[in-house]
Amino acid sequence: MALPFFGKKPVPAGSPSPRPRTSSGAAASPVSSSAKSSRSSTPRNETSSLDFTIAGGDLSRVLAQCADKVHVEEGVDEMTASVEEAAIVYANGCYDEARGVLEQALATTTTADARYALWGMLLDLFRLTGQKERFESRSLIYATEFERSPPAWHDLSPQATRTGEAKVQTVNLSGTLSGQAAAQFVQLIQIGMRNGALRIDLTRLRGVDNAGAELLLRAVRGLRKARIKLSLVGAGHLASVLGGQVANGRRENQTTWLLLLEVLQYTDQQERFEELAVEYAMTFEESPPSWEPPPAATASQIDAAVLAVEMTDIYVLEGEILGPNTEALRKITAFAASRNKVEVDCSRLRRMDFVSAGTLFNIVSQLHTQGRLVVLKGVNSMVAALMQVMGLHQVARIELRD
Repeated sequence: MALPFFGKKPVPAGSPSPRPRTSSGAAASPVSSSAKSSRSSTPRNETSSLDFTIAGGDLSRVLAQCADKVHVEEGVDEMTASVEEAAIVYANGCYDEARGVLEQALATTTTADARYALWGMLLDLFRLTGQKERFESRSLIYATEFERSPPAWHDLSPQATRTGEAKVQTVNLSGTLSGQAAAQFVQLIQIGMRNGALRIDLTRLRGVDNAGAELLLRAVRGLRKARIKLSLVGAGHLASVLGGQVANGRRENQTTWLLLLEVLQYTDQQERFEELAVEYAMTFEESPPSWEPPPAATASQIDAAVLAVEMTDIYVLEGEILGPNTEALRKITAFAASRNKVEVDCSRLRRMDFVSAGTLFNIVSQLHTQGRLVVLKGVNSMVAALMQVMGLHQVARIELRD
């Protein structure tokens, strides 16, 4: 039987709980008493707050014991036990052991849906650990067995960003840009500073208010000052949108004027820039910026994996999230405060440990009880399996990464 999040459709929040999948060994692990009682006696569809802090503070020991003690109980589906064990072992950072669990399960599992789920996890594991040769050899077997194309290779390992030519992530902006996107612009700047380059797609922006114009202007100027290679896709489109918000001789929306002049430098419209610069000088009686088109990222640098972030609508989790009190998780509650639908982009999230997944469950459970729909988008299969173990599929919709 396939796990719900491995199907073609995402699992709706609040869907019925599958058959219980606890094990006596896992229940005996030294996780705090509230977490223990929640997993053993409380149905997974309840949203009571759980405590995933660690007794004694030895996180590695706890996770290792969890991984070692997962076993198949009588009456529990074999695929379920293998998925849980692989998920917990991977969460503990034991990648070779996780691969062994999955390969052993594939050697003994015959159900088509179960094999499809296990293959998805194994191929994702190879991508997450940068094992291209193993990925390609197993992909041939996958294609033969299922008579369909395997997932495309993407190196999702930490080493991928530290070797070879720097890759450029693409961030998509859409809707109306306002001051509510301040937290997301912090993340945007961090992405650019970390990678040394950034590509922002503006083609789906419908409007920009004064606060949003100031956020984008500060981000673009700051990245340029830091010598980050920045590409603005759809700069001409945004220039047209901004052009309708300024008027020669009208001393208002000065930030919008400055953003328009900045954006035009990412186009080939130098003549229009010069005309607008003269109008700006006459309107505000101060010198305008000069024409200094920035260097753009080369086509070979552009990462095929687009970070599809609608800055006003999506929160981003990325990298490895470990421990119960990470700032990235705590900020989700504040981000969700003004939203009924809370979308979280997990396409760059490589790994969570057992404790951070429990913290995420606590946060999402609270949002669920408030009537908010939480959607975890682009989750890799290994992390999605851990989310399933923790019961997150009961309070959120989990959408797998391609």
